[in-house]
Amino acid sequence: MEVFVVLIAAIALYVIFTYNKLVTFRNRVKEAWSDIETQLKRRYDLIPNLVETVKGYAAHEAGTLQKVTEARTSAMANQDKDKATRSKDENFLSGTLKSLFAVAENYPDLKANQNFLELQRELTDTEDKIQAARRFHNSNVLALNNTIEQFPSKFVAQAFKFGKGDFFELDAEEKEAASRPVKVSFTAVAAEATGAPAPAPTPAPTPAPSPAPTEEAAAIEAEKAAIEAATDAMAEEPASVPAEKPEGK
Repeated sequence: MEVFVVLIAAIALYVIFTYNKLVTFRNRVKEAWSDIETQLKRRYDLIPNLVETVKGYAAHEAGTLQKVTEARTSAMANQDKDKATRSKDENFLSGTLKSLFAVAENYPDLKANQNFLELQRELTDTEDKIQAARRFHNSNVLALNNTIEQFPSKFVAQAFKFGKGDFFELDAEEKEAASRPVKVSFTAVAAEATGAPAPAPTPAPTPAPSPAPTEEAAAIEAEKAAIEAATDAMAEEPASVPAEKPEGK
């Protein structure tokens, strides 16, 4: 009987612990999504001022400005849609903003405008916060989904009707960039930091051809050969030993 009571108590404690863990993950997902929405709304508010500022210096870039405006309108209209749709819209909006800033590089007066620089700084800061909130959101979605799918916590999740969360995904281009290995060239990095062009690789030195022998060198070589020949001949000639005279009687 006591064993049965202990077993029931252990199961109850596990259910309570797992339920609280699931609630924690679910609330963290909601918190992270709220942070993402806050930063997205901040970006929506900054874009019209940015478009107007760029229009004053680059009015003929109407196509790029129109794409940014349309992407913002589409993203705002789909705020009540599922996360997959919103993620697609927001990634497209981020891409149009990158194109707009790339266009601005061709206009020195625009780049020097203080209002443009401030808007660019705020938008860059907002993008960084969106990415940080996205990572926090996705990590908690992963923890929630793992707990729902794992055994035996899945039975607690099913009993209390916990649903799996949706990721706020990267777009295909960002996924490819994130999975691509980074190539680092220290020469190129140093050249970029100093503003100087990267030096070309130094070719291997080519050995100089041997100079043709002069008449004087040829005479010296001939004299050396003659001395060596005479030395060899003297070494081969037997030494003459005087004969001993017989002793007189």
